Amino acid sequence: MRSWNGLKGWKGSVPVDILALILRTRLLLIAALCLSGCVQLGPDFEPQREAWAGQWNTPALQQATQARLQPDSRQWWQVFDDAVLDYLMAQADAHNAGLRIAGLQIMEARAQLGIARSGRYPQTQLVGADAFYQHRSSRSAEGNARPSNFWQYSAGFDIGWELDFWGRFSRAIESADASYFAAQANRNDVLVLLHAQVAESYFSLRTIEARLRIARANASIQKRSYEITERLFKSGETDELDLQQAKTQYLSTLGTIPGFESQIMRTRNALAVLIGRPPGPMPELPALSAKAESLPLIDRAVLQDVPANLLLRRPDIRASELRIAAQSALVGVAEADLYPSLALLGSIAWSATSLAGTGGSMALLAGPTLSWNVFDHGRLKNNVRVQDARLQQLIVAYQDDVRQAAREADDAASSLIKALERDSILRDSAQAAGRSLTLANALYREGYSDFQRVLEAQRALATQQDAYVVNRGAAVSELIALYKALGGGWQSEQPLLDPPTLDQMRRRTDWGDLLSESNHSSAAFPVEKVRSNE
Repeated sequence: MRSWNGLKGWKGSVPVDILALILRTRLLLIAALCLSGCVQLGPDFEPQREAWAGQWNTPALQQATQARLQPDSRQWWQVFDDAVLDYLMAQADAHNAGLRIAGLQIMEARAQLGIARSGRYPQTQLVGADAFYQHRSSRSAEGNARPSNFWQYSAGFDIGWELDFWGRFSRAIESADASYFAAQANRNDVLVLLHAQVAESYFSLRTIEARLRIARANASIQKRSYEITERLFKSGETDELDLQQAKTQYLSTLGTIPGFESQIMRTRNALAVLIGRPPGPMPELPALSAKAESLPLIDRAVLQDVPANLLLRRPDIRASELRIAAQSALVGVAEADLYPSLALLGSIAWSATSLAGTGGSMALLAGPTLSWNVFDHGRLKNNVRVQDARLQQLIVAYQDDVRQAAREADDAASSLIKALERDSILRDSAQAAGRSLTLANALYREGYSDFQRVLEAQRALATQQDAYVVNRGAAVSELIALYKALGGGWQSEQPLLDPPTLDQMRRRTDWGDLLSESNHSSAAFPVEKVRSNE
């Protein structure tokens, strides 16, 4: 480290030319501030754009989506017109732990931005003061002791200001600014995932309820057949084989019921945790079994924009791009270390004693200082390379994120189309199975067929009814996945931090105006804002 200090000062009891020195110091400060920030090293961030994504669409997406004014894709679950689902979404927005943590991460990023902005101001300000008492005794020529007691006081103020000549601090602010916007995008991504999980859990619960209803209905049918064959066997009108087959089928269906009930309990617990409740019953919700007979079937996703635009506006895609912006600025911060740093230093010192006949003294030192790590370029250059390699990693990751998002959207659209195609087929199949059972029972009662055909018809009915409900639930699940893949559901009416959290943080720490200023979730945060440091 080589440094040069151009400190000029004055020391004495009477400040004869202090005004001239202060004037020269102010002129030096003004000149330095004019030079400060005039150069920014490192690459300027350029918004990432995938050429293929601008007009991207697929036949499956064209078939699975349609444009309509309402509802807004930010609240896509309104297409189901379900008051219970709307209630669950509102509860999740207000109480979900992951969403609350994401809001707190925004506050952390905002505080980090404040730290970065402090680099615009003097980085070193030291105030010191001390006083001490001294007692000593001496003897006069006559041999008498003469005590000498006095106090000595001193105070000083030092200031150091490294000028942002190479853009070190402005690039750091740019990076922190991008990280702040990325934290907002991350929270919106949490909202996308949360709303999809709530809807998925809710309709999964309804699907399992429907399957449970089907299992109980078929178990009831099979139980009657088992009881009939049992009476016939005891009366000698049929053999034991019919009895054991009827018993096997009835008990097999009966054995699926505890499994469905267990799934219902687990799904209810998962839903409770998503909305910020402890696992257990939710008495304020209506009985879902009343809705279990009919699952909604939405044939298309309602969008307000083309899939290509929605894809690039996905919160996780925006967050990925903003991370590139933050890292791009860090390359400039690393490059600034390769060049000399210019700082302005100043110091004022005052001292005095209580001894009679002594006066106080004052000293003022001010001037520039230049430091340069001339013989340390191996470490600094490689740090620039490290930051650049990380930047390139994020660029490649962004490109892959866009491709993965497109794959998710196309997969969900294709699966939705196929589930809709199967819906009518399985519905007709279930109806045919019901008719087959009716005919098999009639033929068996009339003696035109054996009991085996009745058992096969019962088994087919249970299988087809269950398959129909499972496919209907899968269609709803794929519709939810399509909205999630296109970034829908990132809006929330809830503030960034709930009132109890705000009160707790205010009582614990002085947050100033940050809590009130930042406690509003931003609906949009264009990447162009990253370059603004205001």
